[in-house]
Amino acid sequence: MQKNQLVELEITDLSYEAMGVAHLDGMTIFVNNALPGEVVEAKILKVKKSFAFAKIENIIKQSPDRVTIKLNQWVQTGLASLAHIKYEKQLEFKRQQVINLLEKAHLNKKVNETVASPEEVGYRNKAQVPVRNVKGKLEIGFFRKHSHDLVPMENFFTTDPEIDRVLVATRDILRKNRVPAYDEVKNKGEVRYLEVRRSKVNGDMMVILVCLHKDFPQLVKVADEISQISGVVSVILNHNPKKTNVILGKHDYLLAGNPQIEDKIGDIRFKISAQSFFQINSLQTPRLYNLAIEKAGLSKEDTVIDAYSGIGTIGLSVAKHVKQVYGVEIVKPAVQDAKENALINGIENVEYVCGKAEELMPNWVNEGMKANVIFVDPPRKGLTPEFIEASVKTNPQKIVYISCNPATMVRDLTMYQELGYDFEEITPVDMFPQTPHVECVTVLEKK
Repeated sequence: MQKNQLVELEITDLSYEAMGVAHLDGMTIFVNNALPGEVVEAKILKVKKSFAFAKIENIIKQSPDRVTIKLNQWVQTGLASLAHIKYEKQLEFKRQQVINLLEKAHLNKKVNETVASPEEVGYRNKAQVPVRNVKGKLEIGFFRKHSHDLVPMENFFTTDPEIDRVLVATRDILRKNRVPAYDEVKNKGEVRYLEVRRSKVNGDMMVILVCLHKDFPQLVKVADEISQISGVVSVILNHNPKKTNVILGKHDYLLAGNPQIEDKIGDIRFKISAQSFFQINSLQTPRLYNLAIEKAGLSKEDTVIDAYSGIGTIGLSVAKHVKQVYGVEIVKPAVQDAKENALINGIENVEYVCGKAEELMPNWVNEGMKANVIFVDPPRKGLTPEFIEASVKTNPQKIVYISCNPATMVRDLTMYQELGYDFEEITPVDMFPQTPHVECVTVLEKK
């Protein structure tokens, strides 16, 4: 098998990245944008020892599950790599990913149907898009899969259309003022990324310019023009001087308007700063949290630890169901936001502290605290062994695990089982329609 060779393939499965899987001459071939049941003519793009990557040249037999979309750059870039699949089949795919991971770990557990999102497109309340020079012109878009080649875009499909409007308007302001796009090879230029956040409650938007330098000649004029875009109430410069793939730098500078915008989860208000973590899918988030609360079977006598508490989204949602919530978060500005969010909502049975949960939880136990329930909502890398051991030493009756990465979740659940906690079922929740990503909720109970 050679690069650029044309082959006829029968697609038998989908990979966890939603690429079509085929087999030919002892090779596994991953075909972008292909679906099980399809027969395709494909061009080989890359050949490894036992597998290869290919792209469709022609669909000979089409799957009934295929959705025809006009702009396949959403699929090409991975921005919406399930956009060519009917939504009900996307939900089945996500559930099957969780089943496959459990089977691989030899865990025979129930996986419920995936909870569908109220919005299938245009649901994202935040966009972070790279800014690069393409053919001599400043462009916004998304990187092609497995590359840093920018595909210029104006419609990002999964983001709120109002965010797309502001992204394009900001791009045009940068062009008009001849602001140079970032060159990651030379580590030169100015604007690396644009980020826009939008409140689903009041429509207010925050524009963040992620820049190589803290200042540049056109900055004052650019910030003033962006602040006049309809709906924009906050303009911020994030300074990221490092040659890195990490999007945001550590320091933010307010250029115009307010330092925060406000949104809601259910009936709870949240002040959101430039670097605050806030769930992307505003309408699905209350369903996610209500599911976790329902599965936890909370009572008014419970004391809850909210580990990885962020700006307080879970803890404040839980507070009305329990006696007391203790939130712990390592990011100091997030702790300050959580305290402010508790204050503006008049929620008094919560306490937020800055530090590592694995260090603080044992101290709380030594001081006499008895926590019945621990909520965890870790980043994609999951929990550390140190955290898992510390949470078990805290001796809760239940541990509610909300995960954005089922692979690391299953790994962590296996370790919890070894330490005396078990679970009955997992419920997938679709927070990210059109993508392979899936959120999960499960409750571990002490044996």
